[in-house]
Amino acid sequence: MKLNTLKPAAGSVKKPKRIGRGQGSGRGGTSTRGHKGAKSRSGYSQKMGFEGGQMPLQRRVPKFGFKNINRVAYKSINLDTLEELIEKYKTKKIDVDFLKKHGMAGKKDQIKILGRGELKTKVEITAHAFSASAKEAIEKVGGTATTL
Repeated sequence: MKLNTLKPAAGSVKKPKRIGRGQGSGRGGTSTRGHKGAKSRSGYSQKMGFEGGQMPLQRRVPKFGFKNINRVAYKSINLDTLEELIEKYKTKKIDVDFLKKHGMAGKKDQIKILGRGELKTKVEITAHAFSASAKEAIEKVGGTATTL
């Protein structure tokens, strides 16, 4: 076998339709575009979302709501997750860098500690925000909750 003798399988490659090449081709005249109308003209392109004159979907459906540009999105981490981290890494101090290093948050995330679960170990925690129940639970076991 040589590269210069390779050919596609018989019947797998078809010749393209040759449109607009005279009446003898069988596809001359209107060139398969039908008679008259915008779609038969050269340069025609349909507007995005056009539904043939019917009121388009994006105009039928009502508008509602808004995006608050001042919203702060926090990455939430619960106390039970922190307790697992403390047991696994035997640490007494948890801060934003520690959580990012161990894959709990991305490098641009702001972190909020939430109160689900139970904290058994005294620990220093530094984060961007704390829920009231989380702060209370941390201070109940003798730890500190520092807000950045």
